Amino acid sequence: MSVKVDIDRLADTLGDFAYAYLVTVDDDFHAHTVAVDPVLADGVLRIESVGNRTRRNASAHPDVTLVWPPREPGGYTLIVDGQAGIDGGGLQVRPAGAVLHRKAGPDSPAPASGCGDDCVPL
Repeated sequence: MSVKVDIDRLADTLGDFAYAYLVTVDDDFHAHTVAVDPVLADGVLRIESVGNRTRRNASAHPDVTLVWPPREPGGYTLIVDGQAGIDGGGLQVRPAGAVLHRKAGPDSPAPASGCGDDCVPL
């Protein structure tokens, strides 16, 4: 299922993060994670250069996840699910869903989703 991502909100949010982890899977669905510096342009996250394993995984299994860790403890993590496509030596990821997520603390409001964590869809 695809959830429309507010690209303007995603663009504004990306300024709060330094780098991301790109998660792909191989044919046995083992995760492969690498640090990347995605740039949002024209509604697509562009990653300039990736290794052979990442490229091979994304070609075979284009559903990928990008995870931007919080800069400060207790901050939000930005998680973007999307569809990857090969772009020369890099990738393009078209966002399908995005959320700011963090573990709920004792002062966090009760989430509407009932998941027990503090989540903000973008």
